[in-house]
Amino acid sequence: MSSNAETVPFWKARTLAEMSAREWESLCDGCGLCCLNKLEDWDTGEVVFTSVACRLLDGQSCRCKDYENRAATVPDCIQLTVEQVSEIGWLPPTCAYRLVSEGRDLYWWHPLVSGDSETVHTAGISARGRTISEEEVDLDDFEDYICDWPLTVGER
Repeated sequence: MSSNAETVPFWKARTLAEMSAREWESLCDGCGLCCLNKLEDWDTGEVVFTSVACRLLDGQSCRCKDYENRAATVPDCIQLTVEQVSEIGWLPPTCAYRLVSEGRDLYWWHPLVSGDSETVHTAGISARGRTISEEEVDLDDFEDYICDWPLTVGER
């Protein structure tokens, strides 16, 4: 008979801080929502999403086109850390890092659960088909692309 530790997925058995680099990276479901540009109201601190995607986001795969070197192209790209997960209020409600940090399980469509990297897209969770590249939008026009769907995905 196998022990319970062998059957419990790593994201339930370990905290974010206890995960290996490989496990940490595998938590990313490839939704692309964190790669959408956000606007912050300087007076209130409120952050809103836009459907304007980072220039490095591949609109089809919802993955970074140059993940290893992204900071060279996008200096303000956030390298998510254990500490930041609880501090960044705009992480989507479906984000695996957020879920694990809160002691919750991953959704059925997460590639670690489904075994298929496409389920995040077929479930309608990802940014696939919903964005425009920041290279196609003037910075002054980002407000025209404010949207709330990144914070409501998975609620249906």
